[in-house]
Amino acid sequence: MGPRTDVLLLGSGAFAARIAFDLAAAARQPTRVVVAGRNAARLAWVRTAANARSVIFGGPARFETEMADLLQPDGAEALLRRVRPSVVVQAASAQTGNVIAAGGDAWTRLVAEGGLSATAVFQAVLSVRIARAVRDAHPRAHLVNCCFPDVVNPMLAALGLPVTCGTGNVGILANAFAGSLGRPVRVLAHYQTLAAWRHPPEARCGPAPRAWIEGQEVADVFAQFHDVQLTTEPSLDISGAAGVPLMLAMAHGHGWNGHVPGPLGLPGGYPVRWQDGALALDLPAGVSRDEAVAWNATFETRDGIVLEGTRVRYTGRLHEALRQYDTAVADGFDLRDLDAACGAMTALRARLRAA
Repeated sequence: MGPRTDVLLLGSGAFAARIAFDLAAAARQPTRVVVAGRNAARLAWVRTAANARSVIFGGPARFETEMADLLQPDGAEALLRRVRPSVVVQAASAQTGNVIAAGGDAWTRLVAEGGLSATAVFQAVLSVRIARAVRDAHPRAHLVNCCFPDVVNPMLAALGLPVTCGTGNVGILANAFAGSLGRPVRVLAHYQTLAAWRHPPEARCGPAPRAWIEGQEVADVFAQFHDVQLTTEPSLDISGAAGVPLMLAMAHGHGWNGHVPGPLGLPGGYPVRWQDGALALDLPAGVSRDEAVAWNATFETRDGIVLEGTRVRYTGRLHEALRQYDTAVADGFDLRDLDAACGAMTALRARLRAA
């Protein structure tokens, strides 16, 4: 058996690299990270830069790489059996997050009009394969799914697959709010509530997150945190870092309190605690689990994706936007037919990009 692997990081794109670089800066005890993907040149850069950052910050983390094609039928299982990590961080996706800031074709217009849940099948297809591989090849690992966790993690749970949580989204707002005040803030936030903070304070509107300061709920979140400003692109400088302390706590057996999206397959984002090798909600006093889950679920019920068992149903603006282009896609799909649904959405995306 080879050396212990603390974190297996899947993917070599911008988000995966951000996580690797922050692990290099944050680790305070020996941490072996294996970064896996199929782009050899990109993997070499992430390894080189992460090891350099570990030296720069005087840290003990070490980074290695593994070539792996996760799209192959047994690619993920073979990798997990070979590496046997404590934590699996899934950051490999068939759709980059930059779609929220892109423009110029009918596909990006559809996403802008219908919402980011239009990309859910692209985010889910690899995450389902990874979760199955964790279940079948290495069930002791903790799975952190970074790919659209507010929506995809409930899909994994609906299929009976293991998932601990995601990273980013609620963690972006919770840490930005706490950074603004200089003290902790507890936050309930669905990914749809981030959009307002990409606009200047005077232009903010739409659904807002819920926030508590020292146990008291903030009456006007937009007013309280008017100075918080996100970029129009994905906020990788916060979202990648938000999960790093938890990943290290999982790998080394420490406790941790913070915020994550999709904990235990729930929709949306919550305050949580990691203790004794298990994750649990850490809600403000007076807020029940049922209330918090129901509040987060309303966003996709109104506009996005609703799960009815393993059946995916598109709702609201997203359903209407999809129906303009492909009524069969707009009708939804069964999660057990995810590969076929991804193929249909891929064809639609290609057609809209060409248009």
